[in-house]
Amino acid sequence: QAHLVESGGGLVQPGGSLRLSCAASGIIFSIYDMGWYRQAPGKQRELVAAITSGGSANYADSVKGRFTISRDNAKNTVYLQMNSLKPEDTAVYYCNEVRVGWGSWGQGTQVTVSS
Repeated sequence: QAHLVESGGGLVQPGGSLRLSCAASGIIFSIYDMGWYRQAPGKQRELVAAITSGGSANYADSVKGRFTISRDNAKNTVYLQMNSLKPEDTAVYYCNEVRVGWGSWGQGTQVTVSS
């Protein structure tokens, strides 16, 4: 019964920045470990960043040092700050619970990095 809505994507030049948001409803958000995933054309969906209910973060090697995941439990929202964006970051970005993965994915938000 969780409902997730991703937003904040768009077109950005290489080296630019975007901040993605994932708003959750229908759950007790604060107790869950959340993650950001992405899926590029012709590739599998991959986990790029995760944050535990306690605020501990982990990142895929490909984005380490460039992306920052955070959460605001009062707003039932998880964020992904993306800096120094590369064309390889182009994908549809999704959020989801990390440990079990809720069956219903949101619409995602498109991130396109291009000159």
